[in-house]
Amino acid sequence: MPELPEVETVRRTLELLVLGKKIEDVTVSWPKMIKNPVDPEQFIDSLKGQEILEMRRRGKFLVFYLNDVALVSHLRMEGKYNLSDQGDPVEKHTHVIFHFTDGTELRYRDVRKFGTMHLFRKGEEELHLPLLQLGPEPFQQGFIPEYLAAKLGKTERIVKAALLDQTVLVGLGNIYVDEALFRAGIHPDRKSKSLSTLEIEELHKRIIETLSEAVEMGGSTIRSYVNSQGQMGMFQQNLYVYSRKGEPCRNCGSIIEKKVSAGRGTHYCPRCQR
Repeated sequence: MPELPEVETVRRTLELLVLGKKIEDVTVSWPKMIKNPVDPEQFIDSLKGQEILEMRRRGKFLVFYLNDVALVSHLRMEGKYNLSDQGDPVEKHTHVIFHFTDGTELRYRDVRKFGTMHLFRKGEEELHLPLLQLGPEPFQQGFIPEYLAAKLGKTERIVKAALLDQTVLVGLGNIYVDEALFRAGIHPDRKSKSLSTLEIEELHKRIIETLSEAVEMGGSTIRSYVNSQGQMGMFQQNLYVYSRKGEPCRNCGSIIEKKVSAGRGTHYCPRCQR
């Protein structure tokens, strides 16, 4: 599933492609993808005549800001946007098409059909699920070591589970939790409340560092991720542990191991992360 760096990269490329475009019509071929409003026809009618004014990201969600409404989109496992001309062949698994007045189309393709779209009156998008209960952004001023210490200090969960919780901090998923914990020298199965002040400060620093580097490199292309212009991310070349089971640690030479933690496949170095 795309995490903060991948979604931010999609946002940046989409911004170059669709800002200022006006929606003439919308085609929805998989109605279950539209979560709000539940009636796809109402979804379509609310978007007709709207111009895309701004693109933002909230956690792992893309938010399209139009004249009167905000469209909240989650890519899930396989979701992809691409801009095409109206006459171009429509690829299989294309489930939503935004037809623009200039003859181009923004097409949403999703092999697994797990992606979701919510439409709200602009300004009300964070008053409702799925954005309502999200924690702070890693790059916002509110994400400070003291905040992280307060959240981790009152839970019995292992640190991997706590960091995957989007109500604690948004944007982190399996890849970047593993990478941040490795850089911080913290085993993923450590109890959250057992971390010292110094360890939490180091973890805070490494979370921001890891995500910042990944954003600059366009995210990590693991399996099928590409941005909205079809380009792969390159951060996977800098991964220390994720997807490197059986390979030597780049720090100490020990063999990277994989186990299940918090219900997810988890990669770590048994020596660097005791």
